[in-house]
Amino acid sequence: MSLGQQLAPHLPFLRRYGRALTGSQSHGDRYVRATLEAIVAAPAEFPRDVDPRLGLYRTFQAIWNSTNYDETPENSGSDDYESIARARLARMTPLSRQALLLTAMEGFTPEDAAYLIEVDASEVDSLVAEALSEIDKQTRARVLIIEDEPIIAMDIEAIVRDLGHDVTGVAVTRDEAVALAMEDRPGLVLADIQLADDSSGIDAVKDILAEFRVPVIFITAFPERLLTGERPEPTFLITKPFQRSTVKAAISQALFFDQATVPAA
Repeated sequence: MSLGQQLAPHLPFLRRYGRALTGSQSHGDRYVRATLEAIVAAPAEFPRDVDPRLGLYRTFQAIWNSTNYDETPENSGSDDYESIARARLARMTPLSRQALLLTAMEGFTPEDAAYLIEVDASEVDSLVAEALSEIDKQTRARVLIIEDEPIIAMDIEAIVRDLGHDVTGVAVTRDEAVALAMEDRPGLVLADIQLADDSSGIDAVKDILAEFRVPVIFITAFPERLLTGERPEPTFLITKPFQRSTVKAAISQALFFDQATVPAA
């Protein structure tokens, strides 16, 4: 199997990581594109002593560490999310956010995350704790949950409340979700795709976003329906069955890039 064939299944998830890290699909995709160009230009330098997925993310990390797209003319003032990110990134260390995303969202072990960000494995847990603590200080929100499975909805609601956020309601259909959003505007939406009456959580989110801007996290057993490579794609996507830590990390990151929760200077 060629290197390209080995790496292909991991690219949608690398794009997810890039989007979550930067808060922008286009910005994250620049890093992914640069990563692939580096691999094509020098295939002999690709790490062969580790799993291909680990080698792919290691190459991405090398690009991330050596390049700062925010300083390029084409990217200056490119979108709200990046300016929000810059304001918040100034308040925390980049390594802590990378450690959080790599472990809680991308599912790497602390040892693998340490390899990727080039720190001692013993430092990863403290970096993750630092990131969560700092993000919690900067973000608070009211959350709408769109989920038709009662047990899953209860679990998500408990996670949201554990993080100190309020829940505006739990919707099980598209129409109910839109009605709840219009009645009590949320600061974050957590949405499944398949809903109780065979309606779509994607359609519910589109209806809500047509009325006002709000960050959205999709939680689904069918990520391939959203990771299509077509625009727009969700910045935050969690695959069922999920880990509680993954949901917590995604909520923290989604609110991290949301303008409504930017603290006063």
